[in-house]
Amino acid sequence: MTPATKLLDKARVAYQLHRYQHDPKAESYGTEAADKLGLDPARVFKTLLTSTDSGELLVAVVPVSGLLDLKALATAAGVKKLAMADPQAAQRSTGYLLGGISPLGQKKALRTFIDNRARDWKTVFVSGGRRGLEIELAADDLATQTRAQFADIGRIE
Repeated sequence: MTPATKLLDKARVAYQLHRYQHDPKAESYGTEAADKLGLDPARVFKTLLTSTDSGELLVAVVPVSGLLDLKALATAAGVKKLAMADPQAAQRSTGYLLGGISPLGQKKALRTFIDNRARDWKTVFVSGGRRGLEIELAADDLATQTRAQFADIGRIE
């Protein structure tokens, strides 16, 4: 189906797919997913890419109900400064289109950080690799499959 689902199938990780009709006019892909699936936005996580001063791309997975704290992510990653990655660089590196970037099954293995709030839920939702497709899985399985570390990298709006 998508590289994300293929990775989970190969690893025999339990997950559920949730589809919804994506509206191209939606302002926020993550908020749209939460609304259309009737989910608490704190349980739906967005995948954001950042870039270090040296050009290293990092993946941050944070609730759609909040924001990424770049300083907290920089601290967790052991770097001085971060900025949001160039959208084209994010698409090239992950193999996914914006609005459908999954933390799972990316073309290049990038250091990944998941906000600690993911551990508050039995399962969380992340992009399945295309707009209108969400994967529900345990946060620990997400961390294992992305080789991520948990950190306090999100801020509540």
